[in-house]
Formats: sequence, structure tokens, C-alpha cells
Amino acid sequence: MINEKSMMQKYKSWFESTYSKFKSKNPERKKEFTTASFATVKEIYIDDDVSTNNDSLNFPGEYPYTRGIQPTMYRGKFWTMRQYAGFGTAKESNKRYRYLLDQGQSGLSVAFDLPTQIGYDSDNPISFGEVGKVGVAIDTLADMEILFDKIPLDKVSTSMTINAPASILLAMYIAVAEKQGVTREKISGTIQNDILKEYIARGTYIYPPKASMRLITNIFEFCAKEVPKWNTISISGYHIREAGSTAAQEVGFTLANGIAYVTAAKNAGLNLDEFGQRISFFFNSHIDLLEEVAKFRAARRLWAKIMKERFDAKNPRSMMLRFHTQTAGSTLTAQQVNNNIVRVTIQTLAAVFGGTQSLHTNSRDEALALPTEESVRTALRTQQIVAEESGITNTIDPLAGSYYVEAMTDLIEKEANEYIMKIDSIGGMIEAIDSGFVQSEIQRSAYKYEMEIEANDRIIVGVNKYQVNETEHPDLLKIDMKTQEEQIKFLNKIRSERNNDEVNRKLEALKKAAEGSDNLIPFIIDAVKEYASIGEICNILRSVFGEYKEHVVI
Repeated sequence: MINEKSMMQKYKSWFESTYSKFKSKNPERKKEFTTASFATVKEIYIDDDVSTNNDSLNFPGEYPYTRGIQPTMYRGKFWTMRQYAGFGTAKESNKRYRYLLDQGQSGLSVAFDLPTQIGYDSDNPISFGEVGKVGVAIDTLADMEILFDKIPLDKVSTSMTINAPASILLAMYIAVAEKQGVTREKISGTIQNDILKEYIARGTYIYPPKASMRLITNIFEFCAKEVPKWNTISISGYHIREAGSTAAQEVGFTLANGIAYVTAAKNAGLNLDEFGQRISFFFNSHIDLLEEVAKFRAARRLWAKIMKERFDAKNPRSMMLRFHTQTAGSTLTAQQVNNNIVRVTIQTLAAVFGGTQSLHTNSRDEALALPTEESVRTALRTQQIVAEESGITNTIDPLAGSYYVEAMTDLIEKEANEYIMKIDSIGGMIEAIDSGFVQSEIQRSAYKYEMEIEANDRIIVGVNKYQVNETEHPDLLKIDMKTQEEQIKFLNKIRSERNNDEVNRKLEALKKAAEGSDNLIPFIIDAVKEYASIGEICNILRSVFGEYKEHVVI
């Protein structure tokens, strides 16, 4: 019997004869090919490149969930199509939400303006010029009532991208639901509630880390008892990637944040297998399609191992990494905006191949302004066409077994885990942030990426190659100063009509609770129901907790 050559022997024979001889006469486009994260890409991948054993790969719906958290994935139902939206006043945003629901969107995703994100009312001098600009302005419960007018909160799942004041917006949502006659146990959705990534990459923090972690664990505890269908945190790698990280850094730093939150919750006495089921994640879908697919698979596998081996989780649902995805805003260009439709389509495919649970697709004109209705519809239709027409949803984990995808999955898991171990050696994520380690790593990657673009080593179509002269921009959505005037006028109206004595009593009760050790969420709900404003509530907590001052990293 003749022994067959091993795969490696066959590869060496092919490389030395067929490949190398052809390449010597027909040079390749580049001396070195890399992913968007600078990982070297080999000319071909074979079985020997893949270290994953059967236990690490397994089947969909089975630990370690590399191939998906559900046994049927999109054969059962599609991901939630959740377009991120919000601008101007609550009335304007409500109109956009109802339009998107009519167009087939299956969940809401609320964008808040910058003053709301950092806990200031619209009439605060620091808010001037920012009211309603990058999201909807919310000052009091009255705004939230208008925002969800004629939207049944027992039937619609809502995601709210809010962090430092997450407890207040959750309180408002609960209050609106109850006014609709919807009890707390029936509402479903997610608050981002991820303050650590704000210190790392984004900057919309208010309080120091210790106080912020108290608020987060208070939400964990409260929702486990009162709002069981609510996802109490969406641990975000999205903004870490937008700041310039690599794929492995996005996974490593995001899961390290997750470890910090789980540790804080356990230290607060919460049951791992209860709150662990309500943790979700939020990732970026960048432009390198196959690297992104591998990233999602690696993140799922690594988190399952962390929860099982590090934290001794017993419930399989506690080990499942469920995630929302947004296409990469940082890859959109102001030049030739229609090219962005193609970019978003590639990123949509990456998210779906990677097994996302929900998805937002960016609009073509977002490098210039908030999207128009037409642009939002095209972005939503991109998801719908991929879901209904492409055929890629008909089988589970369709790229599994690709030597390249499996090798890249292994590589990203390995590199991400090395970052987690480094952060452990520093003393944990808060210490790693304070030392500037995480920020410095991201800055180096961002600088390298931009230098490659400047040197034309990385091509951005329409920017550093294939340029055209453009004299006009498409119609853009513009928010004028009348929005700010209207919002301040409405806020003053609410202040004049509410029971201010009762507001002051509720705020004083919140202050005393903050000075002690009580769970603060019931006190925040009481204040919200009396139409206390976000700024008033945050100022009470500022007076007790203080404010975080950023460490400059050089």
C-alpha cells in the first residue's frame, strides 16, 4: 500500500513548483498582504494552519458556541433589524421610529444627543449648540412619553445607547411603559450601560469608576428582580474599534471589560447564572470581511471559556455571547458617498456570516450629516436583501471549515486572550485604564492604520485612489437652532407645571441613598416620575460622587 503524502508535503511541493515559478514571472500586487488589523495573510491556508480541535469548534447551540449560540440560527428567525436613530426633539424622532417600523424594522435603537449622554439639561450653557444634533434631546419623562407615543412597549424591543446616565433613561422607559399599562416584567430591550469603554475610547463619562460601577451593579440587581427581560448591559467593542483598535484588541479589551463587570457583580453578591444571562455585547463590523467573521467567532468562543473556566458558570445561557453589531462608521467617506452603500453591504455580510443577534446598518451620508429618510431606508433594505435574497441565511455558520477563517479565528482568540492576561497582570481593567495601557495600544494601532493610508499602502476608494471632482453634496438632514429653542421652551413648561416641592423631596431622598449603600434605581424612578430632569438627577449624584477627570496618555 502506497502512503499518501501529508497535506504539508503537498503544500511544500505546490509552493516550490507551481506557485513560486508562476510568481517569479507574474509578480503579485504587493510584497506583503495583511488584514485591516495588520495580520499577515498567507498565500493559501491548509489543514495544518488550523489548531482548533473538534471540542473547540463543536456544533451550533453547543459550548463553546463558536458556530453560533442558537441551534438553528437564521433558519429559525432573522437577526433583529435595529436601525440606530434619533435627532432633534422627541416628536421628530418618534416620527422617524414609526416610519422605520412601518418599513419592516423589528426593533428600536435610540440615539441620544450629547447633553443627554453626559447628564446636562438642554438649557445648561454647556449644552449650547449641541441640543438634538447627534441624537434626540431628552430632559424629562415628558420627552420620553412623546418619544414612544403610539409605540407599544410590550411588543417592541428597544435598545438605548446610553452609559453614564443609563439608570435615568431606564427609569424613564419603565415609567413610560407603566403609563401605557405595560408592567415591568413585560418590557424588553437593552441599555448600553458600559462606562469602562467611555474611559477608554469615547469620553461621555460623568462619575469616577467606583461610583459608576456601583450604578451598573445596582441596575443588574434591580432588573434581575423587577425587569427580567431587560439586557442590563451591552459591553461595547464598537467604540474601541472606531478609535482605531485592531480586531484582536477589540475582542480582548471588550471581554476584559466584561470580566470587570462580572467581577463587580459577583462582589456585590449577585448570582452569576442570573445576571450572566442578561449580559450582551456590541461589536463593530469593519471592512475586512473574513477577518471580521473570524473575530465574531473567536469572541463567542473566548467568552464561553471565560464564563465557564474563570467564573465557574453552570447555566449554558450564561456562557453565550449574544451581540449586536453596527457597521463601521469610521470607514464611511465624505467623498463619493454612494460608495458607502457597498462598504455597508460588505460589513452586513460579515456580521451575518459571523452570527450576530441584531444589526444596525449605517447610511451612505453619515460621514456628512445625520441620515435622511431615503438613506435610512436604503440601509435597512441592505439588511433585508441579505436576509431574504442572498441565500446565506439558509445554512448555519456557512464559512465554517474554511482553512483561512478557522486559522484567523484561532489567531484572534490567541491575541485577544494575551491582552486579557496582560490586563490581569496590571491588576484589572480599571488599573489598565488608569495606567494608560489600553489607550496607548489603541493609539498605536490607529496611527499605523492612518500612516498606511497616507503612504497609499492601504487604499480607500475615492479618497487616496480613484478620486473624482465633486462640486455638490447630496441633500442632507440639517438640525437648526430652532430645535434648541423649542426644547428649552418645553423644558421650562414642564418645570412650571410639575410639583416642585415633590421633586425636591425625591431628589433629597436620592442624595441620602447615594451617600449610603442602598440600591439607587428605585430612588431614581421615584424622581423621574415627578418629572425631575436628567440634569437635576445627575447633579445630585455629582455632588456625592464627584466627576471623573481624564488621564492624558502620551
